[in-house]
Amino acid sequence: MRRTASRSRRSRTPVRTAAVLAAAGLLLTGCTAAGKAGDSGPGKSADDAAVKVGLVYSRTGLLADYGKQYRDGFMAGLDYATKGTRKVAGHRIEVTEQDDAGDPGKAVSAAKNLIGKGYKVLAGTTDSGVALQMAPLAAQNKVLYVSGPAATDAVTGINGYTFRSGRQSYQDILTAGAMLGDAEGKKVTVLAQDSTFGQANVTAVKGVLGAKGAKVGSVLAPPSATDLTPFARQVKAGGPDLVFVAWAGSTAPALWTALDQQGVLGAGKVVTGLAGTASYPVFGAAGAKVSFLAHYFPGAGGGNAVEKAMLDAVTKAGGTPDLFTPDGFTAAQMIVHAIAEGSATDPAAMVKALEGWSFDGVKGKAQVRAEDHALVQPMFVARLTGKGAALKPELLDTEPSDTVAPPVKPSAG
Repeated sequence: MRRTASRSRRSRTPVRTAAVLAAAGLLLTGCTAAGKAGDSGPGKSADDAAVKVGLVYSRTGLLADYGKQYRDGFMAGLDYATKGTRKVAGHRIEVTEQDDAGDPGKAVSAAKNLIGKGYKVLAGTTDSGVALQMAPLAAQNKVLYVSGPAATDAVTGINGYTFRSGRQSYQDILTAGAMLGDAEGKKVTVLAQDSTFGQANVTAVKGVLGAKGAKVGSVLAPPSATDLTPFARQVKAGGPDLVFVAWAGSTAPALWTALDQQGVLGAGKVVTGLAGTASYPVFGAAGAKVSFLAHYFPGAGGGNAVEKAMLDAVTKAGGTPDLFTPDGFTAAQMIVHAIAEGSATDPAAMVKALEGWSFDGVKGKAQVRAEDHALVQPMFVARLTGKGAALKPELLDTEPSDTVAPPVKPSAG
């Protein structure tokens, strides 16, 4: 059963050319310089030895805005979880930042370099394709890997050393399903790019709504496509009861314009994920005609103490809290807990400490599911109000974590 939540509003930032729409489809004192491995130095006691954490994320590239959100959240979460000391269980935490630029090859190269220097903890990536390469590497080398905003369901249960600090596509779909109502006999079309992210959404929609009796089809566009009118026409011709849009990249404005011009938005319910602040104006006149499932936006957590701490810390540091800021914050909470209750040097003990852990998060109560390391968490339903650059999200409902929990997928190893 859904709980009606209070309304929450916030100001917008200007739309950027590289605004990314994701739906079931973002200076550390005492840390090492970006790209350089930390060294506790000679003469340090075991208690004083640093725990080195490799933060691999998109500092540049298509998902750079989301990468910054994740990184800002991580630093704020590290302060919160260590009460500002940057120490846990007597050990300093040193963070080395590496830019994957959304390239799996660069991410794997950076991770191998860090592992070769003795790093036992890796975190990050805003890209699903990158996460799917990082996870096996973590298992092969027996290091803890806490994946970030990457939404592909394949990360959950992929192996015993991989966890996730964000939501996954299945949770998005379950939230969308709540908006569809009784799915039996309904026709659902997934409109997405032909990419890892897009295909994951098609699979998730079929797995969730198809299992409930919906007839699920898809319209997939090449990621390089710029003329999206033919795809909008294809969706309209299918006459779906619900269109689930999972789109990423700078072509988002063209997509929503095409959907509006071809009458898709008026023909049935259109659902997509609420992306970052910069993306809101991308919807233009279409914004008021779309229903949004939301992973997070500032205020969605109801102003709980953890959310307030994150918002205050990120803002004070000069950042702007946004869609994937909680993913970084949560990753830091998880890593600190893994060290405090597990080990500073033994990833197997870290894994054991995280499995089944329940905690107060930015979005509310969350739990690391022991069986497959899914992060069970609440999700939100929202709408955009206002016009143009003044569009802002309004929280309509909160879907409890148990109602949007993905099915258990036992860890592969």
